[in-house]
Amino acid sequence: MSAARFDDGGRPGAGGVPTSSGASFATGDASTSATAADVASATVAMDAGLTGGAATAPDAVTLGHVPALRIELRALSLGHRQVLHPLSLAPAPRAWTAIVGPNGAGKSTLLRAIAGLLPFDGTLTLDGKPWPTWPAKARARQVAWLGQNETASEDLTAYDIAMLGRLPHQPWLAPASAADHAAVEHAMRQTQSWDWRDRALGSLSGGERQRVLLARALAVHSGVLLMDEPLAHLDPPHQSDWARIVRGRVAAGGAVVSVLHELNVALQADTLVVMDGGRIVHQGPPHDPATHDALQRVFHHRLLILQVQGRWVALNA
Repeated sequence: MSAARFDDGGRPGAGGVPTSSGASFATGDASTSATAADVASATVAMDAGLTGGAATAPDAVTLGHVPALRIELRALSLGHRQVLHPLSLAPAPRAWTAIVGPNGAGKSTLLRAIAGLLPFDGTLTLDGKPWPTWPAKARARQVAWLGQNETASEDLTAYDIAMLGRLPHQPWLAPASAADHAAVEHAMRQTQSWDWRDRALGSLSGGERQRVLLARALAVHSGVLLMDEPLAHLDPPHQSDWARIVRGRVAAGGAVVSVLHELNVALQADTLVVMDGGRIVHQGPPHDPATHDALQRVFHHRLLILQVQGRWVALNA
């Protein structure tokens, strides 16, 4: 068995270690066992600092006002196909919400709707005010976005890319302030991308590029941070770094919402939003048995969940 990550259709990815005896864990319908190797495989990334507690990251930022974001969606269609059905979501401040589910469940579409990037039938409000009534720069100061497979100018330096996160704070055509430069340096040091700040984005590897784009989102210092597949191209140590950054944001009062395929990381969030077929089928904390049941259903009971050293982890069945 191995740490659970699912491909199209909610099928567990390849790979595994045979089991014999070891820690007992729930499978939804029965109990089975895993070897120490299984548990070690599932927790290797978390051992570097990925926890479900509210520990403050040593480099946590100070955030200002954290707005209340809420979506009430009746329907969202792409072309002639309805991809999201009636749902409601209001990410809590001082909390990390992870959206999970099989491929095609509508996770990324929902996050893009929450970010105001897709039209839909329903309402999106920020502090109780309709999203369109907010000036664009005011919205951008309140809600930061990191999408998957984002495009950016390959010729700009990593530093210049990260500085784009400060545009909502700058007057028109004004040069970057000392506060802007400080915010960018802090964000790039958080993501360990400072050493290649003068390199062109196009010269970076996939993981290096992802860390620069994350620095751009962090540099906004927004109260709400939305991230779609932020762990793409990141190795396990840098996934743990990402989790520590998220915990720092949460400790500062921020609301973090992320779409994740890495279930072992998602299980360390404060709230899991489980999706399937364009619907939210469950919202709850990772320790709730109802959350485990929902995960079992959407992944067709091909998932094993256990608790080790106080952490919930997922294995492929």
